[in-house]
Amino acid sequence: MVDTCLMDVIELLESASLLVPEEVATDSDITVRDVWDYLAQDEWQIALSLLEELGDGHPLPLAFWEQLAEAAERFRLERSATWCHWRCSEIRKGMIRADLTLRSAAEARRRTPIPGHGVLRPMWDIGRLSPTGDASVSMAGLWVEGMPFLEPGGRATVRLVPLTSSHWRHVEVGQRINLHEDRTVAGTAVVLEVHLPTTAPPRR
Repeated sequence: MVDTCLMDVIELLESASLLVPEEVATDSDITVRDVWDYLAQDEWQIALSLLEELGDGHPLPLAFWEQLAEAAERFRLERSATWCHWRCSEIRKGMIRADLTLRSAAEARRRTPIPGHGVLRPMWDIGRLSPTGDASVSMAGLWVEGMPFLEPGGRATVRLVPLTSSHWRHVEVGQRINLHEDRTVAGTAVVLEVHLPTTAPPRR
């Protein structure tokens, strides 16, 4: 059973590696050739980590991240699996990258840190109006880059995955958007990048 499971993981990683162009390299000059070397040495977890790094620096297809997510789950690497599933969501629904500053505990109701790994799906005031002319918020999942959580009053680069991609089509780089967990503003973000799917994803 263990051998069969390991072979499945090897096949997943090999299949994912074939989706990475040979000319793609990380900032430390790691390429897919290095991944193949580690696979040949039975260093599966290192190969998985390098493939994640290659995918973070270059747009790769949905199948790449799906295969990495499945491999990470079979390795019981929860953090890697969560990240790879998050990247799948970014491809399906789009991603907005922003510089977020939370209000301090003295200014807002939140007293505890915001979890950084996609658990929270807060509301965002992105300039949409309801039919009556009132502000209409839109939900998006939140991932904090490089941090396990973000303290009240803290600042970090975040990645947002919209619940409804079409609500975010007017959002532009440089736009200020407000984070809400209730009626009060919990934080303000400046949009750095906008990557939305060209067509609406199918309903699931």
